[in-house]
Amino acid sequence: MKKVSFIVLGAGSRGNAYSKYANLAPDQMEIVGVADPVVARREHFKRAYNIPEENVATDWKELMERPKFADAVIISNQDRMHFEPAMMAIEKGYHLLLEKPMAPSPDECLKIAEAAEKKGVHVIICHVLRYAPFFCKLKELIDEGRIGKVMNINHTEGIGNIHFSHSYTRGNWHIEAESTPMLLAKSCHDVDIIQWLVGKEFKRVQSFGSLSYFTKENKPEGAPKRCIDGCPYADTCVYNSVKLYYDNKKNAWFRNAATLAAKDTIANDEQVEKALRETAYGYCVFDSDNDVLDHQIVNMEFEDGVIATLTVSAFNGGGRKITIMGTEGEMTGDMSSGDISVLTFKDKKREVVKSYDKNIEEGILGGHGGGDIRTIQALVELLGAGTSSVSYCTARVSAKNHVAAYAAEEARKTGTVVDVQEYMKRFL
Repeated sequence: MKKVSFIVLGAGSRGNAYSKYANLAPDQMEIVGVADPVVARREHFKRAYNIPEENVATDWKELMERPKFADAVIISNQDRMHFEPAMMAIEKGYHLLLEKPMAPSPDECLKIAEAAEKKGVHVIICHVLRYAPFFCKLKELIDEGRIGKVMNINHTEGIGNIHFSHSYTRGNWHIEAESTPMLLAKSCHDVDIIQWLVGKEFKRVQSFGSLSYFTKENKPEGAPKRCIDGCPYADTCVYNSVKLYYDNKKNAWFRNAATLAAKDTIANDEQVEKALRETAYGYCVFDSDNDVLDHQIVNMEFEDGVIATLTVSAFNGGGRKITIMGTEGEMTGDMSSGDISVLTFKDKKREVVKSYDKNIEEGILGGHGGGDIRTIQALVELLGAGTSSVSYCTARVSAKNHVAAYAAEEARKTGTVVDVQEYMKRFL
């Protein structure tokens, strides 16, 4: 198998999630360049992957404007920074691992797919759920015919109340104009996974949702703009940023995200306090400048009469749950446990199927249930050995599923039912 070389554009959480496969399988993958505006993150990559100084850059353009010097590029910077580097990398002949969402508009998603097809390169979008053992097992059971023809899917993504407060009232995705709609930023791979399980083209979508709870109208009387400025509700508020970021010394994920610290460190108290006093991570969740939805439902109609619903909400403890109803049976599953209950109508028997091995390199609660590491592994094997996966998704399929998500947003905003194929024609 040929070793595959990568350049990483964006050395934050997602860039680290995929790049670590280079240390797990050094004979298969290597990181030869990195670009990130944060010094600590660049230096971490330089140390972790022994990257030459000349291939460590502040701006992604510094690396993409050079002659091609790797096999592939991982684009894991912010949502609105995907399109331009993707198009430039494709033009140079790089294969891509492109973090979702593909791009901040439907036409840009389709343009990326078209460019990849013309250039003959692989552009794999990080639909990591396709590679997670839980969803792979669901797909396998469907394809085996265990429940006959799929007729309905009810899928729920529980974002989790604390995760939502971190990412969508205070974090990088809390303002739509600076990222993408919440449905795209958080759940475009849930839209994709439903289409993958159904195996049919989208026909129509409808959506309802709003920002209802994390608003200034719900701010408790007397609460300050910033939690750190002496909030009278500090002891009882579950969203108290001082508790979440400052008091919890071991929560590297929260502390490092708020302070932009490197992956191999935990931000110190001084760094965290500065962030709480100067950035949106210190805001009261009821007095931030957030504008993205905190709960949403999407109704979907596919070819051949198949229908599905997707519920995305902040108001839960987190986790994905799904019910798939077929002509010959029913499956229900919880991604957190990995268990899938299969009921067959013919014999009225119910079987519990385990979808993952507890000895996998990532626990079921981390890395999208093992999907992160399997996504990059699949791309490395595709490029290095020419082996494909049942989870493989072309850029064209991914773009069409993104367009369906954008169509759902159009339906929500206009209060209509949107024909996805007609909607797509606007951008072709």
